[in-house]
Amino acid sequence: MRPKTLHIGKYFPPYFGGMENYLRDLMGAQSRQGIQCTALVHQTRTGFRSDAEEIPAGDTTYSVIRVAVWARLFFTPISPLFPWHLGRILKQHRPDVIHLHMPNVSAFWSLFVPRARRIPWVVHWHSDVPESEHSLSLRIFYCLYRPFERAILRRASRVIVTSEPYLHSSEPLKPFIGKCVVVPLGLDPLHLAPLPTEGSPGVDAALRILAVGRLTYYKGFEFLIKAAALCQDIDVHLVGDGDQRPSLEAQVRHLGVQDRVHFHGSLPSWALAAQFAACDCLCLPSIERSEAFGLVLLEAMYYGKATLASWLSG
Repeated sequence: MRPKTLHIGKYFPPYFGGMENYLRDLMGAQSRQGIQCTALVHQTRTGFRSDAEEIPAGDTTYSVIRVAVWARLFFTPISPLFPWHLGRILKQHRPDVIHLHMPNVSAFWSLFVPRARRIPWVVHWHSDVPESEHSLSLRIFYCLYRPFERAILRRASRVIVTSEPYLHSSEPLKPFIGKCVVVPLGLDPLHLAPLPTEGSPGVDAALRILAVGRLTYYKGFEFLIKAAALCQDIDVHLVGDGDQRPSLEAQVRHLGVQDRVHFHGSLPSWALAAQFAACDCLCLPSIERSEAFGLVLLEAMYYGKATLASWLSG
């Protein structure tokens, strides 16, 4: 009989994010190794409809159930039907392991579903939820979040952390370091488009810097834009969308660098590969521990590009 794993994540591709891409790659790899995988995640848009999808992985498939999200609060999906779907999946599929991808408020429902508490848990610690220096509302939110976070960590059989430095600098993980193991992140090249043959940067062109990620406060893109205003011989290309896009575009206009800072929005894999081909280096200027290890750094290395990152970015 094939072993069964239930992954509880936040979102799933085509949602644009490193945590989501990693979950897809992990489930594909596990499925090809003979593990029967199911993921319980959220819809990316608000509404009242949930759906399920079978996704091919070699000669097999894995299941993704996307639960309806009624609203969002502080980047957190509010999904009242999540515990009902969790109980139904546990009853029907009877997983041997529950793999919780944190941070994710909906993972806390595992604490209150009796059938879930009878199954071993593995926690994948993708990042801390920091007591933000940049947002009072997030500091208040974390005060409510922390007791449930600790309860999840106490109940877990193992905690997977993505790098040794992040493990030893994580305050939430310190009391549980004995159950932590470091497993570096990886990429599945099957999901990375090949570099186009044309589009490489010219020898005499300005330094072309690529930045990829959700346009949100902890990515620190406003500091990259300030740097672009101070350095005349660089062009910055931002790939991604998010809540900070209007303020970043306003900053670009205020600094007068519209001709050297370009917004591309979210791109499909082939168009992102073209951006990698054209750039000189990738920059990830994250400013908070919400960024544990930017998976885009591995993508840049896969494409043979130099990386410039803050110490928070892995």
